[in-house]
Amino acid sequence: MIEANKTKRMGLAAGIAVVVMGLVIWVSTSGAPDFTDYEAGAERKGAFFSYFLPIVQQHNQEIQATRDELEVWAQAPGDLGWWDRGDVEDLAEYYGMDAFDVSSKADWKTLLRRVDVVPPSLALAQAANESAWGTSRFATKGNNYYGQWCFTEGCGLVPNSRDAGKAHEVAEFDSPEESVERYIHNLNSHKAYAPLRSIRETLRDSGNTATGSALAAGLGKYSERGDEYIKELRQMMQFNKLGQYDQ
Repeated sequence: MIEANKTKRMGLAAGIAVVVMGLVIWVSTSGAPDFTDYEAGAERKGAFFSYFLPIVQQHNQEIQATRDELEVWAQAPGDLGWWDRGDVEDLAEYYGMDAFDVSSKADWKTLLRRVDVVPPSLALAQAANESAWGTSRFATKGNNYYGQWCFTEGCGLVPNSRDAGKAHEVAEFDSPEESVERYIHNLNSHKAYAPLRSIRETLRDSGNTATGSALAAGLGKYSERGDEYIKELRQMMQFNKLGQYDQ
């Protein structure tokens, strides 16, 4: 019965997602197009951004809806019923918090730091960079547009250039949408991207827009290329005028 109740309580994010998704005009569920059908350059870029922007925006809307409800609850945690309390605790666990105390202001602050949107400019630039504009083997064979790894044998595709002694694979996803969802969740929950979340929180608290260019500074551990990777992402965002989608 406890497990059954836990499953029902997980409906906080999922239930909001259904409502929000009902407002979304269009998001493809039939898989990404073959981007090699488009001429490299402006035509392929246009197709790539047109396909992924609505997906990123949809997931951000779902996250923002969840965040809005959390902000209300955070103001009066003592008024939470046992069912809502369970929803919050399950959500906190999903976002990588091993224990959540509804009476702790610090825990609420940490949770809200994690349940937040990712600038579309950043999500689009990373997808383009990591998937070679949707043409990489990992994108076409595994719906992986962000180079995300997994560590269980058979969980994904083995990189052709994997070093001897390494066991990681590049994760396979059922759809491009799942790849985007997992990417956003990764940035919002993994300890490696705590700097990104702190930058976003500071910008939000000061009333400034959390832009992709600003948050890129927190991606030092996303790639072995470090600062060069961050510089390249920023150049991609600037050249392709992706910042317009962050407003």
